[in-house]
Amino acid sequence: MIGFGMEHLGLWVAIIIVIFVLGSIFGLRVSPREKALGLMRDKARKMGLHPRLVPAPEWTKIPMASENRASMVAYYSVLIPDARLALMRACVVENKLHVVAGDTKFNDYPIALKGIYAIDMQANCVGMYWDEEADLKATQLEEMKSYLHSLATV
Repeated sequence: MIGFGMEHLGLWVAIIIVIFVLGSIFGLRVSPREKALGLMRDKARKMGLHPRLVPAPEWTKIPMASENRASMVAYYSVLIPDARLALMRACVVENKLHVVAGDTKFNDYPIALKGIYAIDMQANCVGMYWDEEADLKATQLEEMKSYLHSLATV
């Protein structure tokens, strides 16, 4: 009886190891959404946009992830090396900028891009906080870059 249990113990250990390894492999598969986000961010970098995930600033009014933790939001920006831009922060309300701080000449400035929460500008950087899910196929990256550059020259 004792020998019988020992033979099977090795088999069970081997089965458990195989299941663990297969589970790890399948767990590493990248979801189509994550892959699309990665490709979009790579494309953005190659175009001169600087994508990154940041905690959503309070002024953007993006809902908190929890009571005391900000949601993470995509922030795509362009650097304009010779620019001296005044501080400006604006939320997007009904496809128009609503300035919450800084230069009010941007109030009611139109924006036709999908998924944009807010825009900020300071020194030599103009950026937008946006919901990448609104454009997983990266169809508006060129327009985003052009729009950010146009804000710097208004």
